[in-house]
Amino acid sequence: MRAKIIGTGSCLPPKIVTNDDLAKTVETSDEWIRARTGIQERRVSDEATATSDLAIVAAEKALAKAKMPAGELDLIIVGTTSPDTLFPSVACIVQDKLQAHKAAAFDVSAACSGFNFALTVAASFIETGTYKNILVIGADTLTKYLDWTDRGTCILFGDGAGAVVLTRSNDDSGILASWLKAEGSLGRYLVMPGGGSRDPEEKHGRFIKMDGKEVFKFAVRVLEESVGEVLKLAQLELKDIDLLIPHQANSRIVDHVTKKIGLPKEKVYVNLQKYGNTSAASIPIALDEALADGKIKKGDLIVLSGFGAGLTAGANVIKWGV
Repeated sequence: MRAKIIGTGSCLPPKIVTNDDLAKTVETSDEWIRARTGIQERRVSDEATATSDLAIVAAEKALAKAKMPAGELDLIIVGTTSPDTLFPSVACIVQDKLQAHKAAAFDVSAACSGFNFALTVAASFIETGTYKNILVIGADTLTKYLDWTDRGTCILFGDGAGAVVLTRSNDDSGILASWLKAEGSLGRYLVMPGGGSRDPEEKHGRFIKMDGKEVFKFAVRVLEESVGEVLKLAQLELKDIDLLIPHQANSRIVDHVTKKIGLPKEKVYVNLQKYGNTSAASIPIALDEALADGKIKKGDLIVLSGFGAGLTAGANVIKWGV
């Protein structure tokens, strides 16, 4: 039994912050940011908007495309590291707002790999027959945790949410294989020091701290590794891929890896220039847009690959069936 995606949705806050906007408050320029990241602009949520607000809109769109009432959901999983509150979970807030009363609900914390981890967990529940219909959301509002005077981080991130609806497949389509990885020994390179139980008073700051060089090295290594390993699990080869949707973090990472493995640019979907790094939301947002752009058709083989804090990485191979 396989898990099949039957609906996708996404949500982005309306406020756009361009590179030129950032150049007014921090020592940088549009040219500098584009050359190092490929990012041109990003979406930033206002003070009144929490992660669940974006997640709910993306979920409603995915459910509408799947033609599934929320009451038919058995489970809701949200990948996020910027929840509205430490508890309740974003998933439980979404469950309440959608009135998906029979659905269990929980969050998965794997940072920018969060959607891949959540999708893998959801597929496993369907494959074992435990649940039939599952809503998976990747959502983050990391701009709320940025030091806007830190050029190394404030240029990178944006806010957003993406969602998919999974159900049991009645043919050979669906999630063919998943691969997950963690290297906790490297976790110190990307950290939110304040706000947890080690520093509940946030003495060490509530802002993202990142060693960009080390994270870049990890991302390049695991993006290549994840694609190779998940294809091996699916008994497929690189030439079989119709589209790779990587985590939308940095165009230099994507370009370096795809060139190294020999994957043509037309087989790689990138939209980070518009949104920056939306963390767990980046892959489902890109998936939703790729579908809208006509880049995916029934029978295509899609690889989703994420990497992020933890440090973590994950990938999924999907035979598209809608």
